[in-house]
Amino acid sequence: MIAQKITTEEELQKAFQIRKEIFVVEQGVPLEDEFDEFDTLNGACEHILVFHEGNPVGTGRIRIVEMVGKLERICILEPYRKFGLGSVIIATLEELAGKRGISKVKLHGQTQAQGFYKRLGYQSSSSEFIEDGIPHVLMTKDIK
Repeated sequence: MIAQKITTEEELQKAFQIRKEIFVVEQGVPLEDEFDEFDTLNGACEHILVFHEGNPVGTGRIRIVEMVGKLERICILEPYRKFGLGSVIIATLEELAGKRGISKVKLHGQTQAQGFYKRLGYQSSSSEFIEDGIPHVLMTKDIK
């Protein structure tokens, strides 16, 4: 299990394909809602890929918003969800935040994944809300 920061357009396209498979095909998010102005190599986000046996199978990104790291677009292809890769993605994004001097991170977690994030030290910070037709909750964590 290796996670790495995306540095090439080819790697970014692999991340986009994973996101499209999970969010658009599997979860029914409209394609036009999945991709945004932050989906560039040298933009406001840092993107990562996570690999299992050399194959890219998961992704996530972090964007700094008002000195808080916002973890976004975290997903893993279905056959690989049992290998602990979600924890690798979160740890890698938190590490990127720490390198930028950020001490707090947040995410909009799907309610079905709330227990996963709580096990990683996140706390629910809102009531349930709907985002792209899916129930979510704001979750936060201090990382320093």
